[in-house]
Amino acid sequence: MKHYDVVVVGAGPAGMACAINATKHGLTVLLVERDDFLGGQLIKQTHMFFGSEKQYAKTRGIDIATILKKELLKQDHVDIMLDTSALAIYDDKVITLLNHHDYIKVKANAIVVATGASEKVLAFPNNDLPGIYGAGAVQTLMNVHGVKPGKSVVMVGAGNIGLIVSYQLLQAGVDVKAVVEASDSIGGYLVHAQKLRRLGVPILTNHSVKEAHGATALEELIIWKLDENFSGIAGTEKRIETDTCCLSVGLKPSSEMLRQAGAEMTYVRSLGGYVPYINQNHETTVNNLFVCGDVSGIEEASSAMVEGFIVGLTLANRFKNVPNFSVLMTDLKTQLKDLRAGETGEHIMKGIKQIMRGDHHA
Repeated sequence: MKHYDVVVVGAGPAGMACAINATKHGLTVLLVERDDFLGGQLIKQTHMFFGSEKQYAKTRGIDIATILKKELLKQDHVDIMLDTSALAIYDDKVITLLNHHDYIKVKANAIVVATGASEKVLAFPNNDLPGIYGAGAVQTLMNVHGVKPGKSVVMVGAGNIGLIVSYQLLQAGVDVKAVVEASDSIGGYLVHAQKLRRLGVPILTNHSVKEAHGATALEELIIWKLDENFSGIAGTEKRIETDTCCLSVGLKPSSEMLRQAGAEMTYVRSLGGYVPYINQNHETTVNNLFVCGDVSGIEEASSAMVEGFIVGLTLANRFKNVPNFSVLMTDLKTQLKDLRAGETGEHIMKGIKQIMRGDHHA
């Protein structure tokens, strides 16, 4: 059984950043990824990032994935296992893995779970018709495989993902008939909404899907207006002929492995679902079990990367005593604080305060 200082589960922006910082400071790292590529959601993000230069602002997500991959492969003490699923974490920090048909046991001094998030769905009659997708699936079809999901689309959800994917659909030649949002305001950045409006795409707030129709695939979507309790208002129905409906109604942390490992969890709505209690170094209630990225609360990929760098540096200092640790950590914490400035950041910080714990590891 092979032994590593750190095993990182998930090679998205958070996991890659964590592995880079840990191995850069001398730790041996195993990075495990269930897909056959590095980068996670970055490989389908063709839009340019916000933030600062340190978080690769004005760089497309697909290019950020390449930058992180190059940095990771330069390191001497990192092993990468693709097409590999993490099965379980045990009390003695043994983690079991499945690589194709091979069952593997690995032991670590510390384990980092960076498994990201999965898409939420919306319940309405016939929501299982072919032609109804999650926004992430649409991005995969278009931006990874070059396949248009349909001829026309209704986007459900006006957060950043919904707005960005709507614009990408337009770029691909798909007719975006409307963006439908249940809340009374747009959840994403106004700059994204304004691009759609300039191109004539209506954004209908206080609206949702009532039902879908189609013989063998989606042919028609019925939307209606919502009242202050988010209940549909009879008589406000609108019929939209379309072969595609894209659901962008939020993400939920993929935190099942943390629960299996014994970490104390809680439901925090502003963070997307069930998340672990953590200290300021992103360590869970299980000693030497850490998290970073969306698995501990849904944010932008820029924040996930910074969290990954923080956890990687924390582990390096714990096991190797990094000489300039305080300076490096202060810079990273400042970056994260800046990313969380503003109204959206305040919402996230309220959630983070609910899961923060104070103990001897903090």
